[in-house]
Amino acid sequence: MPRVWDVPVHDSTRVRDARVAAEHAAALAGLDEQRTSTAALVATELATNLLKHAGGGQVIVDVVAPPVLAAGARHSPRVQIATVDHGPGIADVSAALRDGFTTTGSLGAGLGTCARLAEDFDLHSVPGRGTVVVARVGVPGARVADTGPAGRVRAGAVNVPFGGAEYSGDAWAWVRDGDLVTLMLADGLGHGPEAARASGAAVEALRAAPHLPPAEAVRRLDRALSGTRGAAVAVAQVDTRAAVLRFTGVGNIGARLCESGAWRHLVSRPGIVGTHRPSTLREEEVPWADDRVLVLHSDGLPSRWSPTSDTCRIAADPAVTAAVTIRDASSPARPVRDDTAVAVLAPTPPDGP
Repeated sequence: MPRVWDVPVHDSTRVRDARVAAEHAAALAGLDEQRTSTAALVATELATNLLKHAGGGQVIVDVVAPPVLAAGARHSPRVQIATVDHGPGIADVSAALRDGFTTTGSLGAGLGTCARLAEDFDLHSVPGRGTVVVARVGVPGARVADTGPAGRVRAGAVNVPFGGAEYSGDAWAWVRDGDLVTLMLADGLGHGPEAARASGAAVEALRAAPHLPPAEAVRRLDRALSGTRGAAVAVAQVDTRAAVLRFTGVGNIGARLCESGAWRHLVSRPGIVGTHRPSTLREEEVPWADDRVLVLHSDGLPSRWSPTSDTCRIAADPAVTAAVTIRDASSPARPVRDDTAVAVLAPTPPDGP
């Protein structure tokens, strides 16, 4: 089941909780002692920054797949540490990212050192709206170079469990089979471990069949989820050679595609995968290009949410886009009202991830 650590950081005692969460996640990811220490350092520094510069915020720790999948390679999981705040933002991002730039009372690591130690690091900050940081720590050098078209597609997500629960009923996964890249988001019915068991079963079923087109994948997932509570599921697959995206959804997973700055909805059918799947499944097909960004989200995101220009930035790490989406759809006074997951698929920018 998808274990997620959601640590609200509003006083110094919670900084330790963020560090411990990163250590537990590192154990799940199978990281060695050195990389576990790195994950703990990054989590501690980012949590400390929340207190010092934003008056507090949220640290979300998860074990995730890498943002790029190489063909035929075994992909080592990474510890993802995301921080979200509604603070004043960073006035000088370049200075904050300078290796060795420190502030009084911190560990002396700074954002620049965190960026250097992590396998992936990105942030987004807007004065007056707050800052989002995403760092992933894994096995150094685990990524295999891939110059094929599918190797130029990235994915990432942020998953926030409802009410600080240990398990989120939402889960996401992405897989690759040759030129096909597939992203899935599942929302298990209800909350808690049983909802997580349903969405986790969807993840395992997708990983076992990365070659299937979306409609057939949903049928496979429907069989895998039999005996569980069931889940809302959306499956989107990019055929990078044919430059098309195919989509099938069942239930209340939202799906929006950005095309040259304009947004379109991809439509799901009513139903619940595993219990009440519709007898016929529609597979929507749209063009895919280097300016496209796909956003899948569970219904924990408020219905009033609407994408902004920040949601369609292909230069951003997809998980940063996901975290910005969650931040901008909520506030300290209006936290998420359900398990909330946002998964993003986007092209790698020309200058690389």
